[in-house]
Amino acid sequence: MKINDLRPSEGSVKKRRRIGRGVGSGHGTTAGRGTKGQLARSGGKTRPGFEGGQMPLQRRIPRLKGFKNNRKVVFDVINVEELEVFKDEETVDKESFRAKGLIKKSDAPVKILGGGDLKKKLTVKADHFSKGAKEKIEKSGGKAEVI
Repeated sequence: MKINDLRPSEGSVKKRRRIGRGVGSGHGTTAGRGTKGQLARSGGKTRPGFEGGQMPLQRRIPRLKGFKNNRKVVFDVINVEELEVFKDEETVDKESFRAKGLIKKSDAPVKILGGGDLKKKLTVKADHFSKGAKEKIEKSGGKAEVI
């Protein structure tokens, strides 16, 4: 076998379509552009987003107003009643909340809210406590410590 004997496999190479090369080619006269109209003309393309003179979508929809507060603190929230899953006289913090599945985000600060009742004596360490939560934890004999 020599290099001049090499041929591409059957059906892998298609013949190039020669447009605008006479009527006999099948792609003569209008050269596949159809008859008349904007797209049949030379240079007859439109810019992206052009809708034929209709008010384009990017101008029809309203502009966003206002601002985004990037300094807003979003807490992972836990109610006091959810602390019942821990054992009596246990010290609980972020790692133990995550281990029990009470919080999801790893970097968000934790805030304890006063929903429900607490019957166990716990030392709770969190980033923030509501007034009601602090009262309920201390009423049950525990401690509320801010980290």
